Amino acid sequence: MTDRLAVFDLDGTLVDTAPDLSDTTNVVLAAHNMKTVPEEVLRDFIGMGSRAMIRSALRHVGVPEVSIDIDTIDRDYIEHYSSRIARYSRPFPEIVAALELLKAEGVALAVCTNKRESLARQLLAELGMLSDFAALSGGDTFGVSKPDPEHLLKTIALAGGTAARTVYVGDSRIDYETARAATVPIVGLSYGYSDVPIRDLGPDRLCEPGDDIAAAILSLMPN
Repeated sequence: MTDRLAVFDLDGTLVDTAPDLSDTTNVVLAAHNMKTVPEEVLRDFIGMGSRAMIRSALRHVGVPEVSIDIDTIDRDYIEHYSSRIARYSRPFPEIVAALELLKAEGVALAVCTNKRESLARQLLAELGMLSDFAALSGGDTFGVSKPDPEHLLKTIALAGGTAARTVYVGDSRIDYETARAATVPIVGLSYGYSDVPIRDLGPDRLCEPGDDIAAAILSLMPN
């Protein structure tokens, strides 16, 4: 049994993945003779998995989904993304410091992401971060995905933790809704990707760039 657990979202929380995700989206759109989308627009679409990212991009460029083969485009997306998954993606510096401090405090770590589990593992492995986490779940691990609270609750169980002794860390509306539905306190990171600024949603703690994320997490954990 894990005494205290911190569970992290991946894209926009642990790692700045927007450059690789946006580039992949535009490469695939162009390959299928569709308009590309600026990265600053695509950032708001990150967090619900590859199909949702593609669908949002298609809506932005005015392409009806019924007119394309979403399965083929998604397959091309995954193939291209996995071939260059960590070309530009890097962990946020605040996170690197936080993980080290949390480990020193004996807090176990886990990841709960809507990215496919295999891709999440590949990314964290290539960045040398995978071994930091006791458990990792993707959007395809349990048959449910965020904002369904079961995704987070099953991740907590997989890590050997309990919801009562867990803090969730995320950057988006989806993360906020997931944590609230699971009745798990949330530290919101303002520097990530969200269609609604997480500071407007009222997370239990809000961290701006440069803030001590570990201190915010520990402040919400029971003694």
